[in-house]
Amino acid sequence: MAVKIRMTRIGRKKKPFYRIVVADSRMPRDGRYIEQLGYFDPLANPQKLELDQDKALDWLKKGAQPSDTVRSFLSNLGVMKKYHDEKYTKK
Repeated sequence: MAVKIRMTRIGRKKKPFYRIVVADSRMPRDGRYIEQLGYFDPLANPQKLELDQDKALDWLKKGAQPSDTVRSFLSNLGVMKKYHDEKYTKK
């Protein structure tokens, strides 16, 4: 089973609001998901991003692949650096 960390759109027409979720890659964009990690509001000024970094890091360790947009969010928050350091440092 391929697991992805991606965004699912909620909100009405012309008013997007996104949840950041962990989902099976075979599910549709707005379909069933395993766990919700946070949300992204692009219309807020400044844009609002709320993400549970510990859960995201845990899912990355389990092998979940982030989408391009979510990967950039994780990089900006420093989660990808933590993941890289834990995975590739010699013990």
